[in-house]
Amino acid sequence: MNLAASTAKPVGVESRDGAVTVGLVVLSQVAHFLTYAAIPLFLPLIRQDLGISFTQAGALSAAGLLSYALAQIPAGYLSDRYGPRKLFFAGLLGWSTLCLGFALAGAYGPALAILLVAGFFRALLFAPGLSLLASRFPPQRRATAMSLLLLGATTGSVVLALAGPRLAALHGWRTALVVFAIIGIAVACAFAALASDQPKATERKPLALSDALRIARIPILWVCNGLQAVRFAVSMGFGFWLPSFLVADRGLSVAAAGLVMAASAAIAAPSYTLGAYLSDRLKNPPLVIGGALAALAVAALALPAAESMVQIFIVVATYSVFQGFYFGPLFLVPVEVLGPRYTGIATGFGNLFANIGGFVCVYALGAIRDETGSFKWGFVAISAVCIVGVALAAVLARMRVHALARHPA
Repeated sequence: MNLAASTAKPVGVESRDGAVTVGLVVLSQVAHFLTYAAIPLFLPLIRQDLGISFTQAGALSAAGLLSYALAQIPAGYLSDRYGPRKLFFAGLLGWSTLCLGFALAGAYGPALAILLVAGFFRALLFAPGLSLLASRFPPQRRATAMSLLLLGATTGSVVLALAGPRLAALHGWRTALVVFAIIGIAVACAFAALASDQPKATERKPLALSDALRIARIPILWVCNGLQAVRFAVSMGFGFWLPSFLVADRGLSVAAAGLVMAASAAIAAPSYTLGAYLSDRLKNPPLVIGGALAALAVAALALPAAESMVQIFIVVATYSVFQGFYFGPLFLVPVEVLGPRYTGIATGFGNLFANIGGFVCVYALGAIRDETGSFKWGFVAISAVCIVGVALAAVLARMRVHALARHPA
């Protein structure tokens, strides 16, 4: 995807001001993922530089995911109450600045502490970002709008996977990460100068804490939370550990692993919007969610059995298509039930559980690799988690009809 196209006026955005804001949110995600995706891509080099095990490497990501998860509900609540623009800016600026610190950390302890703090700032990018996007599209296009956040993420991952290994080979992973962090800081400043908040945000009645907490009494939200835990466990297990799997278990170089990751992100990029579009057309998010998870269960089981580059590419391509296919539909369901006023808090609530799933999966796969000497059983476990997700999607399909009748948006 051309980066210039990211700032083009999206279909469904009526004002020029809205188009600029949407484009800047997507561009900010591109910059964000230049640093965020750099950590797993450079992980073999980071492990060697810091002298750490796979379990300790998993803990680096898990630390950031823990603080990221804990900040989800506060970020969503603050976004709904005060508006998402300032929070989003603070998130990108804080995350990018702390990535500079991570690049300069000379030992495992400081690196772990920096990522723990950085996770809080990264949380300010998610719920506020989704709120900014959803507010600029009509109700029938909300799933498509939400998918744009991940479109920016995959674009950043493609750029990182193509440019990162070469830059690291020439100047080291630390210099490469510094360069990407500076880009993030520059984009954050551009966002602060040019982006605007949600339309009529100041005219809405402020969201009270009691209003926000009432959503915890809606049963369908807990089914969505379970699916969110499955979603991010599957996504992080694949995204964080695939470069290490290719380097440690299949003998590829970091540059070759980067090419595989670039292809993966490029294939994934249109799937976020395609899955959301299909969900909007069918008006059946649970069907899209369950179908995607069934395909991911097969791909996760096949990955450790793939030996040749052709086999690996086929499995990675399948995984890449379906891991983002159900992102928009899954985040849409709570908004359907609760209404757009609760977009931020509902998103934060769901993403809290998503990151608990990601935290457990990332750490567990590193420990399994240290214990067994292979990533095989970790990917088998991911396949089993996907099957649980298929069952939850079937439950969601039945509950959604009744929930929409009781709580029309």
